[in-house]
Amino acid sequence: MRDLLGADGSYQRRCDTLCAHRIALWDVLAQSVRRGSMDADIELGTAEVNDFGGFFRAHHDIEMIAFNGQKAAQMFRRFVAQSGIDIPGEQLTMPSTSPAYAAMPYSRKLEIWRSVVIAL
Repeated sequence: MRDLLGADGSYQRRCDTLCAHRIALWDVLAQSVRRGSMDADIELGTAEVNDFGGFFRAHHDIEMIAFNGQKAAQMFRRFVAQSGIDIPGEQLTMPSTSPAYAAMPYSRKLEIWRSVVIAL
């Protein structure tokens, strides 16, 4: 978000920048046990999902949900989409911005993310 929108500085300043662009940023999981640093290390039996039902009820005008990588999209489908709640907007799986996803250069990731964020 820093490279896309200039979201820089203090936590509050970064949040203000995202809000000014009507962007919410939230992890699918509120918490879980993860023995290592990779998404594959998440112990699914310990996964606790954020309250997307409440979030969507409070923010019914959502136009798009963009997942930061395959694992986020997979967790959302598994724990949220199958729960029966109404999910607003289009869903897009974006390339992970994690340096661990090295199959795509950062410049290409940024280009793809920019095409979606700027379109908002």
